[in-house]
Amino acid sequence: MLKLYSPIALGAIHLSHRVVQAPLTRLRSEQPGDIPGDLMATHYGQRASEGGLQIAEATTVSIVGRGYLGAPGIYSDAQVVGWRKVTDAVHAKGGRIFLQLWHVGRQSHIDMTGGAAPVAPSAVPFEQVVFTANGWVPVSPARALETDEIPGIVEEFRQGAVRAKAAGFDGVEIHGANGYLIDQFIQDGTNKRTDQYGGPIENRARLLMEVVEAVSSVWGADRVGVRLGPSGSWASMHDSDPAATFGYIANALNRYGLAYLHIIEPRVVGGEVPDESKAPVAAAQLRKIFRGPIIAAGGFNRSDAQEIVERGDADLVAFGRFFSSNPDLPDRLRRDLPLTPYDRSTFWGGDGHGYTDFLPWRDVADAAA
Repeated sequence: MLKLYSPIALGAIHLSHRVVQAPLTRLRSEQPGDIPGDLMATHYGQRASEGGLQIAEATTVSIVGRGYLGAPGIYSDAQVVGWRKVTDAVHAKGGRIFLQLWHVGRQSHIDMTGGAAPVAPSAVPFEQVVFTANGWVPVSPARALETDEIPGIVEEFRQGAVRAKAAGFDGVEIHGANGYLIDQFIQDGTNKRTDQYGGPIENRARLLMEVVEAVSSVWGADRVGVRLGPSGSWASMHDSDPAATFGYIANALNRYGLAYLHIIEPRVVGGEVPDESKAPVAAAQLRKIFRGPIIAAGGFNRSDAQEIVERGDADLVAFGRFFSSNPDLPDRLRRDLPLTPYDRSTFWGGDGHGYTDFLPWRDVADAAA
């Protein structure tokens, strides 16, 4: 048996295979309130598999952390009730599901933050759009967080972890990639601070480490994952020495005993089509440093997913686009069955079309017959 389809333990979680549903922003929560509803529960339940892991989409920990209308939250009791529908649907099929905790930082607009200016490590202007009730609009100018405000951000992540436990999740993932708040602190292209959260990498990584400690106090570190994008340039992100920056972080994370490190490969920029000609290298580089399980993500197909796990550069592979259109993806990959093409036009927002209307292979085969 190929390792991709073999059992593995991620901290306290035991899985029967290594095909992971990646966290995908689909903007289908119920409004107002950013509340997961029946549609989202159906979507996740369809993609659950016995002993498989799903990482629920990026979920905001506060009002100021919002940036995209339709993205779910985990900052209210109503959202906890809504997420319970999702976790119940996944657990009914024997699956496991983590919630990705998210703060967008400077990638926001005052229409999404209750009128407050978006926050960031530093007020570095950039060009980006976010999704509001008025469609895709340019971001609002962000302000730099005061030093004494940062413990409040950490507490928002901790409270999100508390609510995720109440909602029935099996663990949580901290979103430290894609140019959002934690990533903005990590990379020196966006962090120009001169206090204890800026300057050398041990300071720029401080917010992430404080969030890891706060969230682990709720869950235990063996039910906490971290997502990083060492080569990410989307949202005008850059760092003067990414190898040193992310190498330091991977090593610093070793002391916690995390469930996993989730690494985005440099083959996808924003929502663009993966460039499969680019070899996955980020996981291989950090594998030399990080001692726990590694999930690799970023435009994988069946063959290169199998290869990266067989080589040992990653222990699991997260799929996004193909999971959107193949609810039974782990079984299709294992049996080498044809994959249903995904529909990019339905990725961000809408109803069940392109979200809950894709069929498992047995139904596709029956319809063809």
